[in-house]
Amino acid sequence: MAIQLTLNANSGYGVPVNIFTRDIDDAAIEQLKKVAQLQFIYPHVAVMPDVHQGIGATVGCVIPTKNAIIPAAVGVDIGCGMNAIRLGLKAAQLPDDLRKIRSDIERTVPVGFNHHSQIKARASSIDPLARRLGVITDKHPGLLRMLRNFDRTWQKQLGTLGGGNHFIELCIDEQDDVWVMLHSGSRGLGNCIGTYFIERAKKEAQSRFGHVPDKDLSYFAEGSANFDDYVEAVHWAQDYAMENRREMMRLILAKLRVHLPPFQLTKEAINCHHNYVQQERHFGENVYVTRKGAISAQAGELGIIPGSMGAKSYIVRGKGNEMSFCSCSHGAGRRMSRNKAKDSFTLDDLAQQTAGIECRKDKGVMDEIPAAYKDIDQVMANQTDLVEVIHTLRQVMCIKG
Repeated sequence: MAIQLTLNANSGYGVPVNIFTRDIDDAAIEQLKKVAQLQFIYPHVAVMPDVHQGIGATVGCVIPTKNAIIPAAVGVDIGCGMNAIRLGLKAAQLPDDLRKIRSDIERTVPVGFNHHSQIKARASSIDPLARRLGVITDKHPGLLRMLRNFDRTWQKQLGTLGGGNHFIELCIDEQDDVWVMLHSGSRGLGNCIGTYFIERAKKEAQSRFGHVPDKDLSYFAEGSANFDDYVEAVHWAQDYAMENRREMMRLILAKLRVHLPPFQLTKEAINCHHNYVQQERHFGENVYVTRKGAISAQAGELGIIPGSMGAKSYIVRGKGNEMSFCSCSHGAGRRMSRNKAKDSFTLDDLAQQTAGIECRKDKGVMDEIPAAYKDIDQVMANQTDLVEVIHTLRQVMCIKG
């Protein structure tokens, strides 16, 4: 169950903060105290079990706001999220050695800063996005200047993975069914949009709702031109991220059909954001819900909660818990920084913790070692009132960005 903390900051103002775990560090608590001071939050802040310190707003928190949005709470990886689909295949139908499949997918889906040499996505996907982006950049020449480096690159990035903790996996569930799961977002263009509007928010006079305890909590007030333009731009980036995952999944499935026996796709296909903002109704009011490292868990809604590489992942069904604003965690959550992970573990540790999984086992992915993350089983135990587990997945192949 949630631990409800009422955080009264020095200003004497503080909304309740509902935290669905006891595993939370002091730095995250301090960030939450600052968020709780914001006078446009209604009626409280919800914090998921994978909580850890972020930039400005805490990763793993759900922030409902009235008449305002905090661009830095949404972040720069706008629309980052998950896509999973179950195949009509059993584990026994996979080859014993998955190295060829991993290599072929890595050649097909660019990772890191790379993009396709030519546009892979269909015109029916690109053309509406291009028209909408043109409307946004016409109003914001400063954003257009930032995007010039991308030119048509954003179109070539549709169907690419990115870096960091983004991944592509083959997984097996408790019934030996095969799943494809991937994690990616809005790539470089989404980063530019997020960065541009975060800086504009910091420069905008924060007068309508009073004191801002941290520049990274700077906001746009509803009714202003910047507010409307940000909503338009962030929805564009979220739609782009969704389309990026669809295109990536299409490319992956095409390659799997080359290597695997003929298969059909089941109805359990999920494509969900975990860094985004949208308008919802909670506690009798229309609010903008920012989920920074959290997914929607409306009653009956399917979602994906991945563990780290080498750990289990879960397909879940939401319970519609209002105290969490119908949300749950987006993963295991980091326990240590990337630099600390690199300094704390060896290649032998990485090999041991990813034993039996076809994946990279070099220094380039040391920051993603499973021990750098919280225990996914404990994270799941802390949110039994938020979601029910439908499938438990174990990775057999993992591609990192």
